Amino acid sequence: MFKTTLSFLTVIACFTILHSGTRAREVYIVSPDLISTGSFLIQIDQAIQVDTSQSDSLNIDSLATDSGIDSVVYARGKDSLLFKISEKKMEIYNEAYMKYKLTEVKGGKIYVDFDKTEMQAFPLQTDSTDTSKISQLPELIDMGEKYYGTRMRYNYKTRKGYITFARSESTEATYSGAKIKKMEDDSYFVESGVFTTCEADHPHYAFFCMQMKVIPDDKVIAKWIWLTFSSVPFPVPVPFGVFPLQKGRRSGILAPVFGNREGFGRYFSRFGYFWAINDYMDLTLTGDYYTRGGYGINSAFRYIKRYSFQGSLEAGFTRLIAGETEDPDRSVDDAWRLRWVHNHTLTPNSRFDANIDFQSANYSKQNSISYNDLLRTTIYSNLTYYQNWEEFGASLTANYSREQNLESGDISEVLPGVSFSKSIFYPFRKGLVSNSDSWYDNLGITYSGQFQNIRKNVSDVLDVRGGVRHNISISASPKVGYISITPSFNYQELWYNKQINRFVEATPGSANFYNFGLFNTLNDVIVTNDVEELGFVRTFRAGISATTKIYGIFPINSFGIAAVRHTLIPRIGYDYQPDFADPKWGYYGVYTTSTGEEVKYSKFEREIFGGAPRGEQQSINFSLSNIFEMKTSVDPTDTTDLEKKIQLLNLNASLGYNIAADSLNFTNLFLDYRTQIGNIINLSGSSVFSLYDWDENGRDVNKMLGWEGGLLRLRNLNFSLSFTYSATQTSSEVDTSQTASSIFYGGASRYSGIYSDEDPDFTIPWSLSLAFNYTFTRQTPEISTKFTNIRADINFNLTKNWKFSVGGNYDIENKEFAAPQISISRDLHCWIMNFFWYPIGTYRGYRFEIKVKAPQLRDLKLEKSDNFFSGKR
Repeated sequence: MFKTTLSFLTVIACFTILHSGTRAREVYIVSPDLISTGSFLIQIDQAIQVDTSQSDSLNIDSLATDSGIDSVVYARGKDSLLFKISEKKMEIYNEAYMKYKLTEVKGGKIYVDFDKTEMQAFPLQTDSTDTSKISQLPELIDMGEKYYGTRMRYNYKTRKGYITFARSESTEATYSGAKIKKMEDDSYFVESGVFTTCEADHPHYAFFCMQMKVIPDDKVIAKWIWLTFSSVPFPVPVPFGVFPLQKGRRSGILAPVFGNREGFGRYFSRFGYFWAINDYMDLTLTGDYYTRGGYGINSAFRYIKRYSFQGSLEAGFTRLIAGETEDPDRSVDDAWRLRWVHNHTLTPNSRFDANIDFQSANYSKQNSISYNDLLRTTIYSNLTYYQNWEEFGASLTANYSREQNLESGDISEVLPGVSFSKSIFYPFRKGLVSNSDSWYDNLGITYSGQFQNIRKNVSDVLDVRGGVRHNISISASPKVGYISITPSFNYQELWYNKQINRFVEATPGSANFYNFGLFNTLNDVIVTNDVEELGFVRTFRAGISATTKIYGIFPINSFGIAAVRHTLIPRIGYDYQPDFADPKWGYYGVYTTSTGEEVKYSKFEREIFGGAPRGEQQSINFSLSNIFEMKTSVDPTDTTDLEKKIQLLNLNASLGYNIAADSLNFTNLFLDYRTQIGNIINLSGSSVFSLYDWDENGRDVNKMLGWEGGLLRLRNLNFSLSFTYSATQTSSEVDTSQTASSIFYGGASRYSGIYSDEDPDFTIPWSLSLAFNYTFTRQTPEISTKFTNIRADINFNLTKNWKFSVGGNYDIENKEFAAPQISISRDLHCWIMNFFWYPIGTYRGYRFEIKVKAPQLRDLKLEKSDNFFSGKR
């Protein structure tokens, strides 16, 4: 070891001790302008060869200056490091490493020429008698991009270079070649190149290209391309191709889907172009063509402004031709659709939402394979503007809504609908919180108003009706000990511009035309006409109720359970409402039949909010709620353990008695219950019981059931049970990241072709979902209906790479399956195989596909289907 002092020192050499006990040499080369003038100490180990025959302080200083080095160069070697100052060269051996700015080079040997600002890297030959036995292949890391090869030459100033027998990993893709030349613009020219998305050392598939240009994070351009499987090429090459490397949205041609559709011939579908206009909008245009003359045109425009609005506009037209031109049963079926979805946050307190869907009745059947779409018989549209005034506790909603029955063509529209509501306020309070014991201090008032104009087109008959509804509620909630007393008063006022007039025309027995306001009773034809007359319906209801809570706690302190609590909530109430059918109110009319019978009818029964209720009400209502909860014990040995409250069961019952009724005073007895065990089991149900006997037509008679016939008679029963459970994922590396597309536009892509099934998740070994639904209704003593349905969805991995899924419904009463589906999937590393089979139903058939997993090559697939789209009818 020796020491020397140099002025304007630009070289600092030192050594460090490795874990193995060997010495690694490290060299820092520093530009003179990066350090201040002074004297520095250099320590050089005797094993390092330093050629100083012509060196002095000026030569050392000129090393960095003449070489254009403007940053620290860091280098190390496990075996030896040879630094030739006179030649301005450096050689590093065995696990050689060098770093300059954002460029790193690794290899068995590295040679650096500072005059040419060039470095070369070579592998280390492990056997002097056999040149094929090498190790420590060169590796170049430039701007985060990695390149591998057998020999590298790289200019760290111009950032150009050559790599022999090289490969590189790009975004979810790898490209390699016999030679790679790096250009200043960060693009690469590759000779005898290979491009693949397979991560295996020996790719399962790849594209072999004679010449290839790679533009990182953009595209790969190649000519004379052979698709190879396990290095075996497909015999027919493609003269030219472009492979995308970009993530997210990008403009480009959408590859079509080919197939055969029964009755319409062979087709290619979803062929078109996707235009990513900018970061805020894009447009998709696609077309379908059938060999028998059918065609389809579809477009989708999406737009977004972050934190403000987003939406989409879709339009489609399809013409399907069945049969040949000469066929007598040849048919031409046109279908169309227009859909607009828009969500707009105008201010923190206002927003505008739209979901408009106009389509012909046959559009879904022609263009969709989703069972939800195919089984849907009604579509809904709405436009809604919402404004909230938080400081006043008021809100306003204006909307348009439309309901269309796809089977009958009937349409119902609300145009417009406006509603206003004011949350509860306390007119006698002097502050936000009551500071007085006066009863009127807790007197609260709420208001809601609604205006609607409804247009109904049923069987091509248009009916337009409108109305205004006002509701005012006054209530208080004083407490007497542990009992809460709630008196209330509700007032409702309805405004209409129409009412009906009903009278009898006596004729001989004739046809019944009820839909036109006529119906026949013996020889009387009762005629109902609309009368354009402004009318008001004012009703009110008063009541008082009392409720309390009773708690029962059962300590257990074992099996991890601290206690079980039972909460009992009884309630009793009294409601009064007069008989608004009394002539003094003027809400009911009377007509007389030919037999002399007077029949009352509501003048406003056809209006949108209905008319006034009939019959006096003096009801006493009883209800009882039971809540069972469990609290877990805290583990004293675990400081992070917390107690948990689990709801076990909710059980409710209610019954009413009308004092003013002359018969059938008791209402039905209603029971409902629900429970949930974690996120695994859900159970709920409800029952309706009558306390009265009934006649052969199913109408209650004023006769209480006795002990002999049972105290209660079941009228309706609903029960549902669901069970869902899945094994934990086998991999802890679950991707929870969200792309911009998934945040703004949703995870599903509408551009993935005619089949958009999501690929199965092989990280979940198995999952099971079961649902049971039972409904029983008894209409008469002799007639009852039952519906019993079981739904099952099972997914499990047969092996690590095989997944089996089956799902469907079974109707127990009719003993038939509904929409079963069986799928088998195989993970083929960089490919995936899917087989879907729909064994029965209108859309029965199968589909088999093998496709590449990589999203940029998702249209590279092999597919076969049979009657999958239309099926046997």
